[in-house]
Amino acid sequence: METSLQLRSLVKSSGELELSLAQVPVPQPAADEVLVRIEAAPINPSDLGLLLGPADIANATVSGSGADAVVTAPVPQRFMGALKARLDASMPVGNEGAGVVVAAGDSPQAKALLGKTVAILGGATYAQHRIAKASDVLELPAGATAADGASCFVNPLTALSMTEVMRREGHTALVHTAAASNLGQMLNKICIADGISLVNIVRSAEQAKILKDIGAKYVIDSTAPDFIAALTDAIEETGATLAFDAIGGGKLASQILSAMEVAANRKATEYSRYGSSTYKQVYIYGGLDTGPTELARNFGLSWGVNGWLLTPFLMKLGADAAKLRARVAAELKTTFASHYTAEISLAEVLQPEVIAAYARKATGEKYLINPNKGV
Repeated sequence: METSLQLRSLVKSSGELELSLAQVPVPQPAADEVLVRIEAAPINPSDLGLLLGPADIANATVSGSGADAVVTAPVPQRFMGALKARLDASMPVGNEGAGVVVAAGDSPQAKALLGKTVAILGGATYAQHRIAKASDVLELPAGATAADGASCFVNPLTALSMTEVMRREGHTALVHTAAASNLGQMLNKICIADGISLVNIVRSAEQAKILKDIGAKYVIDSTAPDFIAALTDAIEETGATLAFDAIGGGKLASQILSAMEVAANRKATEYSRYGSSTYKQVYIYGGLDTGPTELARNFGLSWGVNGWLLTPFLMKLGADAAKLRARVAAELKTTFASHYTAEISLAEVLQPEVIAAYARKATGEKYLINPNKGV
């Protein structure tokens, strides 16, 4: 039986994370399925939650080498309760990826994809092969490589969904944090093209330059001494009442709501003990800071802080989600182009120095796994 490699993440009930490569049978496609030889799969922050979880990577150890390497890292006891549902279950990793269809089922739709380069979403893409429904894959445009299409779901659809949420909930402008990321740069290009005012919050002058160089108008450095004043002025000018926060922990969500409240009150004609009537919403969609979210409650009573995930929103969109996918395909090499720090093999994913690099989640550093590199 033909086999291929698949990356697995296991959290043991003994309190250890274990990463390894498993030899698994190459699946055979059913009538409506295709078999994709994965050639590119990005490491997104959302992937790291499953891949590494809350493990103490700084104290990881490695036994074996190459495809036989096994990485072991301790998981602090305080996190074990939250991981109960995945304990002692070896789990495949990788939200999205792209590659070539090397086998297809008997349906006309599946057969038409044979030999085509496609992108897929749905997990287990850190593997040399992946089965997918023919109706679920996205055929990449002519001339696009697997690397071009590897990140065409999570970041592009998240950025497009942010503007879709804005319209559907009656807001007219956005605030975005960790805004110099690949996703943030895509969001800027979308907003510039669609005429949407976007307030970008970054964490350094270098990150600010990245966005200004692609045409961003409102870029606010959270490390600057005038951060709050600059943020409030930008929110007043744009009228932004909706924010998407990738940081999660700390005071930033609260600071955004406070700035929105102050901006709204600058235009108020009478005082209200309950604060402004302007509704202010922050959606937390990431966890770059895993600490508590701190709310100062100095922004009245018309506000909301919620978690937000892409997949449930796309399910809510239903058939309208196809319009977002079509735009991604059409603008794959422009608006939705991704840039990578390095392309690594499955075996390199398990090397301590490489783990330390991609686990940093640093702005401008994005790693691409090619499961078939060196094969």
